[in-house]
Amino acid sequence: MDSKDIDAEKLIRFVRMNELRLVTEYNPVTAVGVMQSSLQLHLLLITDKMSPKHPERMRKYRAAAELFKGKILFILLDSNLKSNEQTVSFFKLKKSQLPALALFHSPDEEQDVLTLDEVSVERVQDFCNRFLQRMQKKEDKPKEKNEEL
Repeated sequence: MDSKDIDAEKLIRFVRMNELRLVTEYNPVTAVGVMQSSLQLHLLLITDKMSPKHPERMRKYRAAAELFKGKILFILLDSNLKSNEQTVSFFKLKKSQLPALALFHSPDEEQDVLTLDEVSVERVQDFCNRFLQRMQKKEDKPKEKNEEL
């Protein structure tokens, strides 16, 4: 390959987008990669991996993850692990409210939670899009104030 043919920015973006799996299971081994990810939006599916519904939930969650690849880091958090109890309580959730989706924007710790009976691609997509729109409005407000001055 000739170095003239390589766009460094595009290459860096490609590597960043593909450095983690489509859905990363949160555990002590992956925690460092999750926290150091260049993606600032994290969507957690907090669920019981032992549930008979788990394989179908994951199939739909992975399908939704495809839609937001490079924008949102999709994470699976097993609610049965004692080490994950602190994360579940961080989102002010109780076991009785699970499964749930929790979106977290790391720079300002903005978050939103959606409890659900069933995971569907549409519900995940709507939840993410609403959060992204809210974040976009927040970014636009300071610009509007500066323009008025």
